[in-house]
Amino acid sequence: MILDFLFILFAAGAVMGSLLVITRRNPVTSVVFLVIVFFCLSGLFLMLDAQFIAALNIILYGGAVMVLFLFVIMLLNLGYGEWTDIRGTLGKLIAGAVAVAFVFVTTRYFLSGGQPLLADDAALAVVRATTLEKGAIGAIAEPMFNEFVLPFLLAGLNKDILTYIPFFACLKYTALGNSSTSKAISSTRG
Repeated sequence: MILDFLFILFAAGAVMGSLLVITRRNPVTSVVFLVIVFFCLSGLFLMLDAQFIAALNIILYGGAVMVLFLFVIMLLNLGYGEWTDIRGTLGKLIAGAVAVAFVFVTTRYFLSGGQPLLADDAALAVVRATTLEKGAIGAIAEPMFNEFVLPFLLAGLNKDILTYIPFFACLKYTALGNSSTSKAISSTRG
C-alpha cells in the first residue's frame, strides 16, 4: 500500500516536472524543474533497490549536467522571465509535497533497518548473490556491456548530441553578430 503510494508520488512528480520543464517560459525555471524530475527518478531507482544508479543520477545529472545547462543559458544571455510561475501557491504546494515525501521515504528506510523498500525475497537473494560474486559495480557493468550494450551506446550518443547542439547554436549566434559583446563593440565604433 505504502509502496504504491510512493511509486505514484514519484512517477507523478517526474511526469508533472517534465511537463513543467517544457511549458515554462523562463529557462532557469525549466532547469529547476528538470532537477526535480531527476530527484523523482532517483526516488524510483531507490524503490527498485538501485542505490548506485540513484546516486549517479543525482550526482551526474542533477549536478554536472544542470551546471552545464545553466552555463549555456547564461552564455546565451536569455535573461529572466516571470518568477511567478514558481513562487506561487502551486510551487509552494509542490515543494511541500516533495519535502514531505523525502522525509517519509528516508524515515521509512532508516526505520526498516536499511532494508530496500521493495524487497521481494527471491529477487533480493539473487541481487545479493550477484553482488557478492561480482561486486556492486560488476553486477551493474556485466549486463550493461553484454546484453544491453546497444541501448547503452545509444544513450551515450544521445548525450553527446544533446551536449553539442547548444555549443554549435552559440557559435552560430555569435557568428551572426547577435551577441551582446558584438553589439557593444559595434556601438562603440559607430
